[in-house]
Parts: sequence; C-alpha cells; structure tokens
Amino acid sequence: MCLAIPGEILSIEGDDVLLRKSRVSFGGVIKEVSLACLPEAKVGEYVLVHAGIAISKIDEDEAEKVFQALEDLGALEEVD
Repeated sequence: MCLAIPGEILSIEGDDVLLRKSRVSFGGVIKEVSLACLPEAKVGEYVLVHAGIAISKIDEDEAEKVFQALEDLGALEEVD
C-alpha cells in the first residue's frame, strides 16, 4: 500500500517544468520534492507527496485533517 503525505510548499527552484524542485514542510520536517507532475504549484499551497514527487494539490483544511490523523496514529515520526 502506498501513502501520500500532505505538505506545504515553502519555496520553488528552477524554470524547467520537468526539473522544478521545491522545499516542502511536512509538519515541520522539510524535504526536497519534485514538482514535475504539478507545474502550476505555487509557494504556500499544499500538495500530496509520494516517493518525493508532488502528485496533486490539496486544500489546507484537508491537509490539517490528514496531519491530525497521522499524528494520532504515531505515523508522523516515520516522515523523517
């Protein structure tokens, strides 16, 4: 089973659509993420990330619900 984790885009680097990268915060843990599948993504938006690639956008309320559910399960510790 695969799991996509929501995160907030903090910054974006690169002009090439296939090589754009972003710094994404997952509840305070910051990782580099590819934006190749979401060329329209902007700083401040929330995205679902799977295997280091942002695969879709998600609104802030839904992201918070997922963070809370993961925290309740103790799964946020595994994001590191």
